[in-house]
Amino acid sequence: MAFKRFQALSIRNKLLAMVLLPLLGVLPLLGVLLLWWSGVAFDRMLITKIGADLAVARGYFERVQGEVGAGTAAVADSHGLHTALQRGDEAALITLLRDARQRARLDFIALHAPDGTLRLTDQGMAGSSSRRAPVRPAQAQGAALAAIEIFEPGHLAALAPSLADRVAVTILPTRGAAPANRALEERAMVLVANHTVRREDGTALGLVRGGLLLNRNLAFIDHINEIVYPEGSLPFGSRGTATLFLDDVRISTNVRLFGGERDDRAIGTRVSQAVRDAVLVAGQRWLDRAFVVSDWYVSGYEPLMDTHGQRVGMLYVGYLERPFTVLRYGMLAGIGAIFFGVMIAAAVLSLRWARTIFRPLERMEAAMQRVQAGDAAARVGDVGPAASLDEVGRLALHLDRLLDAVDDKTRALQGLNAELDAKVTQRTSALEARTRELAAAQSQLLRSEKLAAVGQLTASIAHEVNNPIAVIQGNLDLLRTQLPPQVMQAANAELRLIDEQVERMRLIVTQLLQFARPSEYAGYVAPVDPARVMDDCLVLVGHLLDKARIRVEREFLARRQPAINRNELQQVLVNLLVNAVHAMPEGGTLGLVTRDVDPDSVELTVTDTGDGLDAQLMDQLFQPFVTRKKDGTGLGLWISRTLVERYGGDLRAANRGDGARGAEFTVLLRQEPDAPAP
Repeated sequence: MAFKRFQALSIRNKLLAMVLLPLLGVLPLLGVLLLWWSGVAFDRMLITKIGADLAVARGYFERVQGEVGAGTAAVADSHGLHTALQRGDEAALITLLRDARQRARLDFIALHAPDGTLRLTDQGMAGSSSRRAPVRPAQAQGAALAAIEIFEPGHLAALAPSLADRVAVTILPTRGAAPANRALEERAMVLVANHTVRREDGTALGLVRGGLLLNRNLAFIDHINEIVYPEGSLPFGSRGTATLFLDDVRISTNVRLFGGERDDRAIGTRVSQAVRDAVLVAGQRWLDRAFVVSDWYVSGYEPLMDTHGQRVGMLYVGYLERPFTVLRYGMLAGIGAIFFGVMIAAAVLSLRWARTIFRPLERMEAAMQRVQAGDAAARVGDVGPAASLDEVGRLALHLDRLLDAVDDKTRALQGLNAELDAKVTQRTSALEARTRELAAAQSQLLRSEKLAAVGQLTASIAHEVNNPIAVIQGNLDLLRTQLPPQVMQAANAELRLIDEQVERMRLIVTQLLQFARPSEYAGYVAPVDPARVMDDCLVLVGHLLDKARIRVEREFLARRQPAINRNELQQVLVNLLVNAVHAMPEGGTLGLVTRDVDPDSVELTVTDTGDGLDAQLMDQLFQPFVTRKKDGTGLGLWISRTLVERYGGDLRAANRGDGARGAEFTVLLRQEPDAPAP
């Protein structure tokens, strides 16, 4: 309704509305909405990704906790440990613990007394001071669960003295960190699992305690980073990082110190105070941007709890924000370009609206001039819905109606002629389609009749030849039973030769029956490698290639493996290769190509550089008894196509294109064939 009111306004008011409304009202509002939406959507995408990355890192951390617990439990439940404990053989216990630590990839494993007092470790007997250091009661329950424990200075030295140099971390000044009054972190963050060793009656023999030191465990933190941020997972040159914190100090990280490229990791730097207050003090997850050592990262922090539920550290993953900031500015520039483009479009639209005023006048003047010049078909035409409601638009409409009344009869006659031409064309197309269908049906009928004739002929020949073969074989067997051993020994070679020739005759009869009754002799179907079958066929015809000095060019591109009987496919390809060799008696180039074609088929192509195929021979090439060889039977290509069609494929022949000499035969096979045709 409002649009119609606008169209009915005066020319002056139309021009003012068309220019001022888009430029001063709609376009600025559109620009503000685009800027706001893009910023919100971009930030939400980054936060969603870092949340998913942190969940992946936490999942791997928990898996390592389970592996530490499982490895400790396996040692505690082992028969060897029970036997050594009952014998009191401490040397055997130390050896067993050392092997178990290496097998479970732990940093230490120790045996405690049932009351928790340290008895010995995988590195030897515990000192007297260590024997008086019992395990905390909360950790002596015997459950094979790895949990985080914070070892005070010297505690780890009693379990694994060789790990002492990994514990101490020098605290480095860090921008934005909370004030600190200490320069060295001497505590150790350890994944510890305990498992009680029990007799068969349930009484405790001892406690096995295994652990993994997280301080400076670079392999562990690097593996987390590889899982969360594999190579190429971050676009625009961003870089992913992962870190383990003890309190707010980095004890294991792949964050580089001050952005260096060498292996100068930022171990000993601290997290910013804002993150520390949110994660360690308030116990919340941090999914936001954060300043990390020397640059801004999109960061995810999660608190780590010890066995008493106290927050003792943090797990962190993040990636550089700078590349995404550049992307953000690029998006803003893109939005600006869109905004500018919209403004141009608005200006163009305003111009088009203005044209609704003057264009009808110009078209009416041009139409009247053409009519005066003798063009009876000249019209003003559609002046658009915007102009049709004012005086100028109505005037143009009336002028066209007057011209239409004069030319109605001519148009009616032209319409009848066009309708008649369309019907003639439609009937002609239908007749041509029927003719093509009839020709195809006649060709198929002729081929079926020839196939039936060849099948009856081959079946008859096979039946008649089988009878004398059976007689020969029976008399040969009878002869072996009647001849004396001395005669048999002298005639053994001749009799074996007769056996071979009889077997050869039987094989020929079987092949004849195969083409007479293909449903009874269908080959075993299995996926085949086109390239390998091609190579095998080349071996079979190698003597012919060498004799004719033929060079072979291979281009094996197919990756699919069509399903067909391998022997029958080899028979088809050998026939094509022999035909190609015969087409090049003076030598040439034999081309072998395999390729995948849509939707699920494979093409095997054999090309030669001979004289090519005659146009008259092309239509009858795959019919039985058609050949141009003096000594040929004319059955080779017919049998080959029959074999391929049995599995839903096709065999095609053509002369090579692009000005090249020679013929080209293509075997089309499906990856999933139809059931062998009867």
